[in-house]
Amino acid sequence: MKPAVVLVSGGLDSATALAICAHEGFEAHALSFDYGQRHRIELDAARRVAASLGARNHRVATIDLRIFGGSALTGDVAVPKNRETKSANEIPITYVPARNTIFLSYALAWCEVLGAADIFIGANAIDYSGYPDCRPEFISAFEHLAGVATKAGVEGTKFRIHAPLIAMSKAEIIRKGTELGVDFSLTHSCYDPTAEGLACGECDSCRLRLAGFRDAGVTDPIRYAP
Repeated sequence: MKPAVVLVSGGLDSATALAICAHEGFEAHALSFDYGQRHRIELDAARRVAASLGARNHRVATIDLRIFGGSALTGDVAVPKNRETKSANEIPITYVPARNTIFLSYALAWCEVLGAADIFIGANAIDYSGYPDCRPEFISAFEHLAGVATKAGVEGTKFRIHAPLIAMSKAEIIRKGTELGVDFSLTHSCYDPTAEGLACGECDSCRLRLAGFRDAGVTDPIRYAP
C-alpha cells in the first residue's frame, strides 16, 4: 500500500476524504492541527474519525495562529450566525489567513519523511464558506509548488494533492461518506460549540451541514443546542 497523508479536521468533509483515501488503497497517515482554534473540540472528533477509518497513525501538530489573529476562529471576534446571503467575492471573518497553505506545507514535510507522494484534503468549492484556499486553482498551484520546493520534488517525485470533494455538493459528500461507511456521529463541524460540546446550529458551518443532510435525505446524527 502506498502511503498518503490526509488532513483530518474532525469535520464531515475530511472524514469523507479519509474514507476515499482508504477506499483507493492508500495507507492513510492522518494529520490534524491544534492551531489555537476556538472549536478545539474538533481535535477529539479528528481522533475518533482517524481511528474509526483505520488510519495507520494520527499526529496532531501544534502551532498557534492566535499570535496573528485575523479570524473569528483564532481571535476575540464573534462568529457570524444565521447569515442569509453572501456575495461571490465575500470572504467571511471565519477565514483563517493562509490556513490551508500552512496545513498542506506540514503535510508535504511529512510526505518527504514517509516517502509519500500523495496528500488528501477535504477542500470543497461548491457548498462552502467562500474561502480562497478551498478552490481548484489553489490546489493546482500548491501541487506545482510541492514539485519545486522539496528535495523529493527536484529528485523526480511527482506530488499529487487529492481534493476528491472539490466539486461535490454537501449532500453528495454525505452520500459518498455514507456509502464508504463514515460514521458521521463521530464528526464535528460547528465553529462555535457550547461548553457542553453541542453544535450551535447557526454558524455557516452548521447551516451548510444541516442543509447537506436535509438535501441528502439523511438524518444528522450529532446533537445541536436547543
